[in-house]
Amino acid sequence: MGEGLDWGSGAYEALVKCGVRQIAYVPDAGLSNLLNLCKQNKEMTSTLLSSEEEGIAVAAGAWLGGERSAVLMQSSGVGNCMNALSLIHSCRFPLLMVITMRGEWREFNPWQLPMGQNAGGYLQRSGCIVHRLIDVDDSAETIAGSAALAFETMSAVAVLVSQKVIGVKHFTKEGIFD
Repeated sequence: MGEGLDWGSGAYEALVKCGVRQIAYVPDAGLSNLLNLCKQNKEMTSTLLSSEEEGIAVAAGAWLGGERSAVLMQSSGVGNCMNALSLIHSCRFPLLMVITMRGEWREFNPWQLPMGQNAGGYLQRSGCIVHRLIDVDDSAETIAGSAALAFETMSAVAVLVSQKVIGVKHFTKEGIFD
């Protein structure tokens, strides 16, 4: 289930309802619809990152400036965040991350396996609460619940969006994802 269905619309609705105004992201095909919806919203600021750990700093700055934010990335970028995640414990600010997974169901790229198989564990060992989105129909509820937990308890919460939800990635002969 999930392939070809739109989990991003439910996630977007939840982000809007919980008051997220800033989106920091590293582009990923699995995030495309969610990112497009956020960019179209004139009340949201979308910030393109050169590396995932910059998103944690954006989240801290957003919170200090009185706004809620979310950091969007692919699981391969989780490893880039390990040092920056220590800020959450030192500075006590909420962090909501939406992470599209690779290295799981029907993965074709062996390079994606190590981080895909270990991202949740790394995040938990860094003090993050980890929720998994495994059904497209639960996207709004999972994002909303995770956002409430992050913002109401000043915690780091990561939603890992299953590869089964975002769909299978593959290359065409031209080298472009279809």
